[in-house]
Amino acid sequence: MAWLFLILESSSHVRLVGGPHRCEGRVEVQRNGEWGTVCDDGWDMNDVAVVCRELGCGAAIWTPSGVIYKPLADEDQKVLIQDVNCTGVEENLIQCEQDEDVYSCSHNEDAGAKCEFPETVQLVGGPGRCKGRVEVKHKGQWGTVCKAGWNLSAAKVVCRQLGCGRAILTQRCCSKSTQGQGPIWLSEVSCSGKEADLQDCPSGLWGKNNCTHDEDTWVECEDPFQLRLVGGESKCSGRLEVLHKGEWGTVCDDGWGEKEEQVVCKQLGCGEPVFVSAKDRRRFGFGNGRIWLDDVYCSGQEQSLEQCRHRFWGHHNCNHREDVAVDCLEHNPDLLGALPADPE
Repeated sequence: MAWLFLILESSSHVRLVGGPHRCEGRVEVQRNGEWGTVCDDGWDMNDVAVVCRELGCGAAIWTPSGVIYKPLADEDQKVLIQDVNCTGVEENLIQCEQDEDVYSCSHNEDAGAKCEFPETVQLVGGPGRCKGRVEVKHKGQWGTVCKAGWNLSAAKVVCRQLGCGRAILTQRCCSKSTQGQGPIWLSEVSCSGKEADLQDCPSGLWGKNNCTHDEDTWVECEDPFQLRLVGGESKCSGRLEVLHKGEWGTVCDDGWGEKEEQVVCKQLGCGEPVFVSAKDRRRFGFGNGRIWLDDVYCSGQEQSLEQCRHRFWGHHNCNHREDVAVDCLEHNPDLLGALPADPE
């Protein structure tokens, strides 16, 4: 069969779906108003570099399999293109060679892309990168954000974008020593709290406001959420511990189930969870010290356990005999060959 390479119509678009932010996920392209996936036959870092450039993200990092991003593509969704062949210098994916005559390519072969998430927001002047005066980058210059219109939902977006924990405080800044200098870029920022990027939130015009640096915004987030499995033979099995306020603690098994285990295994980059009996759980040992989380509830689609519902940190009715243990497969067999090579 002869190969027919075509350029997608100029109305085509690209997006990344299912990832932790807009610069990582399963690759989807739009054609004639319909979104579909991309077959990973021939998919490489040159192709990812073009996707990253088109989306305004940072450098290409990885060519992951699209199947690691949940929810999976719907069975009715089409695989629109395959054999994408970019040189890496194109501005848009539609400029690359690609075959529209897709055959023998299922959603198990969907392509993924991971790009650096561009640094467009920072917290300055606080103790660590997760507390401080809010600054945003515009036209290559950092400037502050006015407190007018700002609320906790906007703070949640900032904390998530920076990879910090939950937003715990937002207030008007600042003393003279911690006030910003230079432009006041944003005011009247109105977020729902679900946006991936502060710049996705509606706001006043950039640089157009009547604010002074006395009204700079200050935000405090919890430290970045971390978890680990201890007492097992690898990072993919053991007693579950989470880090909070600089201290590791366990998770109570009240309400714990398969969906919660799926989120833990995904967050650690391991394969699917394996059932752990009460007898097997004892081999990981019991924790000591704090029991941080109880009554955790996940849908299974979260990228981090932090995104699941739970009681307030440290509030529980448990003892360490109820510590959660998780056992994940070392590697997801569907993803073999999709993981980046270990550096030499």
